[in-house]
Amino acid sequence: MPDETSRMSIRGQRLYHAFTCSTWSEYMVVDTNYVVKLDPTISLPHASFLSCGFSTGFGAAWKDAKVERGSTVAVLGLGAVGLGAIQGARAQGAAKIIGIDTNESKKTKGAAFGMTDFINPNDNNKSISQLIKELTGGLGVDYCFECTGVPPLINEALQATKMGKGQTVVIGAGNDQTVQVNFLSLLFGGTLKGSILGGLKFKTDIPIIIDKCKNKEIQLDELLTHEVLLEDMDKAFENLKQPDCVKVLIKF
Repeated sequence: MPDETSRMSIRGQRLYHAFTCSTWSEYMVVDTNYVVKLDPTISLPHASFLSCGFSTGFGAAWKDAKVERGSTVAVLGLGAVGLGAIQGARAQGAAKIIGIDTNESKKTKGAAFGMTDFINPNDNNKSISQLIKELTGGLGVDYCFECTGVPPLINEALQATKMGKGQTVVIGAGNDQTVQVNFLSLLFGGTLKGSILGGLKFKTDIPIIIDKCKNKEIQLDELLTHEVLLEDMDKAFENLKQPDCVKVLIKF
């Protein structure tokens, strides 16, 4: 919690959690403001993907950045959050959506959610911001979503946007609390902001996303790559190291 306390313990030992989430708990106490009644016809695995992750990226493009139709977008890191940002940008009508990842297999995944161009930084000695500008006539993108939490990439994302008007949205959560950025990019009018849960309002926005899933506007089947039982939890962490892994479903 903000005061460094915790509501959870096990055998007298205090447990801590990130963003007040009780992930993997069998029982939890939840504020009624964050409880949403689901349409009973939605797939439960799909519903689990919408509590965070994919929906965070989708919401960042939809609610936080409010991506405009015909605009250009870049997404750094094509995990579930990044793929959600790609899908959100496509739903908003973005004309060019550039995905950036060192995992070549994410090229196929990104395309499934609406990516138009793919960059693997390992294939080139140029910086990520330079590569993005080359794909946008030297201008940079209107919106850039940083979904890795790697501090140097936040600056790359900022410099990849259009001078004087570009928006950079940081969604990825990393371990470092400070980052160096190009001061001129901000001085000339660029914006840098963070996004928690994509700016979504659970009571009103999650049902809208669920309807999009039911109407096949969002293909959540592309996210599910591995399944494990709760007692085989260690396997989930091993699966995350596999290049083809996007989401691991934990079955209680």
